[in-house]
Amino acid sequence: MAAKKPNPGTPERLVGPATSPEDLALDRNLRPQRLEEYVGQEPVRLNLEVAIAAARARGEALDHVLIYGPPGLGKTSLAYVVAHEMGVQVRSTSGPAVERPGDLAAILTNLEERDVLFIDEIHRLPVIVEESLYPALEDFKFDIIIGQGPSARSVSIPLKPFTLIGSTTRQGLLTSPLRSRFGIVHRLEFYTTSELEQILARSAGLLQTELDPEGATEIARRSRGTPRIANRLLRRVRDFAQVRADGRINGAVATSALKLLAVDDHGFDELDRKILTTIVHKFGGGPVGLNTVAAAIGEEPDTIEDVYEPFLLQVGFLDRTPRGRVATMRAREYLGVLSPAARARLRDSQDQLW
Repeated sequence: MAAKKPNPGTPERLVGPATSPEDLALDRNLRPQRLEEYVGQEPVRLNLEVAIAAARARGEALDHVLIYGPPGLGKTSLAYVVAHEMGVQVRSTSGPAVERPGDLAAILTNLEERDVLFIDEIHRLPVIVEESLYPALEDFKFDIIIGQGPSARSVSIPLKPFTLIGSTTRQGLLTSPLRSRFGIVHRLEFYTTSELEQILARSAGLLQTELDPEGATEIARRSRGTPRIANRLLRRVRDFAQVRADGRINGAVATSALKLLAVDDHGFDELDRKILTTIVHKFGGGPVGLNTVAAAIGEEPDTIEDVYEPFLLQVGFLDRTPRGRVATMRAREYLGVLSPAARARLRDSQDQLW
């Protein structure tokens, strides 16, 4: 499916996935290379550190790894870090890109011993490709059918031991047979403000930008707990500092730049506010279905569910109930539409939804 083209009249969505070649290249340049450079996700980092050290000591491939969590938390970066720590090459693809078993066979047969195969959006692998992957993960062989009809025969191709690292934002969509074949499974959590400040300090150094602690704090607390967004905001604030200040990012410069970018104190952008406003003003605060919200604001349901909802849920502005999405009291107060009496009525009605 072709990517949806943005409307030229809409503002840049700083919290969405990177789309421009410049953003993609800068994201790659800012990625950590080693586990010691990887900030945050301490339990994940420590467990991987032990597993990698053990695999290297035995001279074996690392167990297959599944990493899941909201977008922008460093799943791709972690895959490349693991490959670097193992001292091997990484081959990267995505679930939708592997359309046929033959595509997968071409990738697997080109892997060297202990190499890493990274599959992003692994939950979107076609069923026939996923089923052909099972023997490759367990027995390091690939079974392929050659020919058709009575003359068809099965050929088993031996593979060199490798590590599959799969990442997904929708862990619940993985089939049980695929999920059970990963020996290491980790969920990435949203980052704290202090962790994002460390990431921003490192990124500012790589970008050769002077960033004050106050400026780092101002950007970090509006970054929705997500390193990708923090780095993107840093680049936009850097542009503002070069044009309208002396090039140095302090608290005042960061505040002015983020105001110009329409990123508020909560880290919300125009689409966040549009989602909340639509639910509150058009649908009485909910409950309302995801598809209805998506149609009302002209956005894809998957984009709302994967990119925007996780943070709105995390900070308590949105609820998912059995009957649909509901704007919470915090959302109504944020929009300035909740009186004390209405707050009491809303609390009672939301309790009844559950």
